[in-house]
Amino acid sequence: MAKLVSSTYGDALFELALEENRLDSMYEEIAAAKEVFLQNEELSKLLNHPKVVKDEKIAFIENVFKGRVSDEVMGFFHIIVTKDRYNDMIDIFDYFLHKVKEHKGIGTAHVTSAIVLSEEQKAAVEKRLLETTRYQSFEMDYCVDPSILGGLVIRIEDRVVDSSLKTQLDKLTKQLSKIQLS
Repeated sequence: MAKLVSSTYGDALFELALEENRLDSMYEEIAAAKEVFLQNEELSKLLNHPKVVKDEKIAFIENVFKGRVSDEVMGFFHIIVTKDRYNDMIDIFDYFLHKVKEHKGIGTAHVTSAIVLSEEQKAAVEKRLLETTRYQSFEMDYCVDPSILGGLVIRIEDRVVDSSLKTQLDKLTKQLSKIQLS
């Protein structure tokens, strides 16, 4: 259900940004608003508090964001509060931000290696990803996990390419365990 809510509201915000030719500026505003919500638990607590009426919630949101975000984004916040969708706000923001990146051909790649990669290795990985995907650029996220022993694990959205030594050894172990000696 949360995915449906985030996509419905996120798509509406995305279409508005396209119509208004404000994709970049709305992206910046939503990214900043997301950070405000993530860094201020009190804001979420207030929006979720059952004894605070919607008008007070809207007034509080206006007090925090008025003058810092556009009228379109303020209107979007009004709709979210009016429809009691503040629990889904971060998911809606994430969906919108992802949709803008997709529209611009920007992918996000999560690369796991057994050791820290050099700048040359990172550049080679990114170059190869650009050659083999539809993306025009990537936001790269590198992390180190010594348990994979060697190789790389690359995740782009729901696709995973696992060329780690650990996975290859696991596959080999399974194959060898199936062999019956007579």
